[in-house]
Amino acid sequence: QAPPPVPVFATPTSTMVKYSYDPDASVECSKARGSHLRVHFKACREVTNTIKGMKLAKAKDFLEKVLNFEAAVPFTMFTGGIGRHAQLKQLKTPGSKGRWPQKASKIILDLLKNAEANAEMRGLDVDELVVKHSMCNRAQLQRRRTYRAHGRINPYMSHPAHIEIILEKYDEGVKKGEEEEEKKVMKLTRKQQARQLKIKSGGGDE
Repeated sequence: QAPPPVPVFATPTSTMVKYSYDPDASVECSKARGSHLRVHFKACREVTNTIKGMKLAKAKDFLEKVLNFEAAVPFTMFTGGIGRHAQLKQLKTPGSKGRWPQKASKIILDLLKNAEANAEMRGLDVDELVVKHSMCNRAQLQRRRTYRAHGRINPYMSHPAHIEIILEKYDEGVKKGEEEEEKKVMKLTRKQQARQLKIKSGGGDE
């Protein structure tokens, strides 16, 4: 007797891309992502951390200045061996430590332009977009080898990165009304409350 046929399961051709930040469904946003990018994740982390919260136009202008060595990227986490420069005083960087990472800035600038193009396709106003989420993660190390003395071989690894950027429409928030400000009651400490009661009751020796 012949064995039963082996069932064949259809494999999906593409997988859904997940982001670490999930914006609200009511908020208009645009996304861009790069995986296993051949650029050092430490430099990418500092660049993405710097542009987070900037408006889109300001972030693009900043990265173009970094490429022209007119502005420096502050290094706040990976600061080993990082030199100081007067350009970092503009951003009030602790210790004024920073560099001009060319490859990382170029790739992240391309991702910003990609997210901007996606926003234009969705009919969003580009001038009102802000970098709500920008993050860099370590990717799997890529292995190479280097040759040492006496016939030895050492690993020579590269440190690629995963980068994701989300642009959202700038929200100015709701201003408080005049009535709410008038209704706001100032909280008093016990000593202040006792002092007011003493004044109202007319206590104290004269």
